[in-house]
Parts: sequence; structure tokens; C-alpha cells
Amino acid sequence: MAPTNVPDAVPEIERATLRKVTWRILPFLMLAYFIAFVDRVNAGFAALQMNHDLGLSAAQFGLGGGLFYVSYVLCEVPSNIAMERFGARIWIARIMITWGLVSAAMAFVVGPTSFYAVRLLLGAAEAGFFPGVILYLTYWFPRAYRGRIVAVFMVAIPISSFLGSPISASILNTDGMLGLRGWQWLFILEAVPAVLLGIIAFAILPNGPEKARWLTPQQSAWLQDRLSAERASVVAGEAAPGRHLSVWQVMRNRYVLAASLIYAGASGASQCLSLWQPQIIKSFGLTNLETGLLNSIPFGIASVLMILWGRSSDRRRERVWHTALPLGLLALSLAASIATTQLLPTILILCLAVTATYMVKGPFWALSTEWLSAGAAAAGIAQINAIGNIGGFVGTYLLGVIKDATGSYPLGLLPLVVLSGLGCLLVVGLGRGRAQAVASARA
Repeated sequence: MAPTNVPDAVPEIERATLRKVTWRILPFLMLAYFIAFVDRVNAGFAALQMNHDLGLSAAQFGLGGGLFYVSYVLCEVPSNIAMERFGARIWIARIMITWGLVSAAMAFVVGPTSFYAVRLLLGAAEAGFFPGVILYLTYWFPRAYRGRIVAVFMVAIPISSFLGSPISASILNTDGMLGLRGWQWLFILEAVPAVLLGIIAFAILPNGPEKARWLTPQQSAWLQDRLSAERASVVAGEAAPGRHLSVWQVMRNRYVLAASLIYAGASGASQCLSLWQPQIIKSFGLTNLETGLLNSIPFGIASVLMILWGRSSDRRRERVWHTALPLGLLALSLAASIATTQLLPTILILCLAVTATYMVKGPFWALSTEWLSAGAAAAGIAQINAIGNIGGFVGTYLLGVIKDATGSYPLGLLPLVVLSGLGCLLVVGLGRGRAQAVASARA
């Protein structure tokens, strides 16, 4: 997990410091994000029983699934700004405990209205965790390492579905225990780790290198000096088109807005498939356990390839095409789903699509953090993630509406084809614009 593929000439203090930082903070953050994503998308498996019990149509389930992103988007920027004010240790712990309690409350919804309300509360509770962690990683890792580090951190998402799918399917078999349905036990049991990890986060996460007692004074000084120099270079114009902008100006900056739209394609597809894929697979007449096992396959492949792709991006010091190519593959694979009604081709297409959504993430976030000044990073990262997650709402809701209207899941994926294809074109155009801006600043 420690940073690799770095030149032999790297000083020993750099190797030792970053190795220690990686092993001290990254495994815990990955575990926390693993649980966050399980709690976010376990409604997809619960739906195999819950939709019948609550009388939810596909459109109603899609709306409830998508409403998560409405409150998530509204609360993300304030949450990231609050993290800078209160510190990462307190704020990340607060987020995790809150979302765990709200996720458990999903077990007690009784119809569409309460389903909508709790999904809104869950989005508000979890808002700020992901962009907060991305911001937190910039406190610890120099730019040259961020592509692989973000990819390693975000591998928790596909792993959560790879491991969580058969676990969630198995929990459904507890149906009737203590008078509760299997889907109710699913929400309760999978919420407990979030609360426990939130308590642990408060105890072990330092706010930054200056607070890390496990770094030697020399290591702490080296890391703080390296990061300070990089922040100064961004503000001076070495890397950021929006370099002299305030926080609120960054939120309206065309580069940030374009990056948000780019991310909407990958994020929208990722969120939509995570929530709807169990029902897509189950539609071929499989059992819950068979559905869980097959659902895990695309995420297992994605877990490996997203790390390799992030390392490739760092090794070549290239971000634009490492972001654009997976977006293009995503658009093509989702479009191809229209051409088949058979299980095996559908699984192959889902493997391509899911893998593409996760290959994007490491290079994209490394690219985005390089564009932002230190003072604008908190709001900028949250803004990109918030607007990008609107794609999750649009994709999740429209798939349900289209499925109700046509009876077809592939047709419901078409809006995501358009969004990811547009993102592919935008990232290429934005990359060219950035290159020109950097060349002008250096001239």
C-alpha cells in the first residue's frame, strides 16, 4: 500500500516518511469509506424484499435512491468548510457516527414518504466525508503521489460491493428473526460499524503532520516543508488556472464547473450501477445469493484495475488521457447494453462499465487537486464532488422512471451514456486549456 514506482534517487527521508504516513492513515480511511459506501448502496439489495413490503414502484425507489444526492450536494461545501474550522479528527468522527445512526433508521421506514425522508437525512449525514478525506489527503501527500494514493483509497468503493454483495444477500436470509424482515436486519447490522469507526476516528486521526506523534521531528519538518512549497507554487501560478481566486470565486469558476460535469459522468454511473445492478441481475430469474455473487464480479475486477491505472497515471505524470479514456469506455459499454438481453453478455458489459467508472477516479482527483490553490481547495473539492454527484441523482431517478415506462433497464442507462460521453470530451478540452494557461503563466 505504500507509495511505489518512485525513482531510486528519492531521498530516504521521503521514502520513510511517506511509507509511515501511508500505513498509519490510509487503511483506516479505506475501511471507513468501505462502510460508508456499503451503507449508501445497501438499499439496492434491501430492495429485493423492501420494495414489495413497502409497495415501492421502480420510479419511487429510483426517486428515493436519488434523493440521497440532493441533501448530499447541498451539505457538502458547508461540511468541508466546517472540517477546516473544527479539524479533520472531530469532523470525520462526527460524520461517521451520524450516518451510522441514520442508516440504522432505514430499517423502520414504512412507505414511500418515510423512505424519501430517511434517504434525505442519510445524504445530509454522509455529506462531506469523501471530499473531506480528499482534502485531508492533501495535508499528507505531495502532488506526485496523489494519483495512486487516491486510487488506493477509492478502491474501498468497488471492494465494498465486491465483499458487501454476498454479505448483504446473506443477511436477507435472516428474514423473520426477532420479528424483523431480512431487509431490516440488513440496515441495522451494516450501520453498527460506522458508529464504532467514528468513535475510533476521534481517538486516532491527527489533524495534520504537525500533530502526528508517530512522525519523527525530522520527518514532520520535511513533510510540512514539502507541502508548503507545493502550495506556494500553486498560488504562484505553477499549476492552477484559477490560482488567484477566493473560495466563492472558485465555486463559480468555469474550470471547476467543467470538472464537476466531467465527474458527473463517472460518479453518476458509479452510483446508479451500485444501487440498481442487483435488480438488473436479479431480473434474469436468479436467487438472492446468486445475484449477490454475480454482482460482486465487476467490482472485484475494478478493485485491481483502478489501482494499476492510478499508478500508471503517476508514473507517466499524465492525468488528462487517464481520465478521458475510461470515460469513453464507460459511454461505449453502457450503450452496448441495449444490444443484448442475455445474462452473460450483460455481466461482461457491466464489468467494463463498472471498471471504467473506478479507473477514472484516481487520475481525475489528482488532476482536480492540482488545479486548486490551498485556500480554495476545501470549497473547490467539495463543489466538484457535490455537483458531480447530481449525476447520481439524475441517473438513479431516470433509470427508475424509464424502467416503469418501458420495462427495460438498458434504456434506463442511456442518460448516463450521454453524460459520460460529454465528460470524455470535456476533460480533453479542459486539459488543453490548462496546458495553455500554464504555458502563458510561465512565459
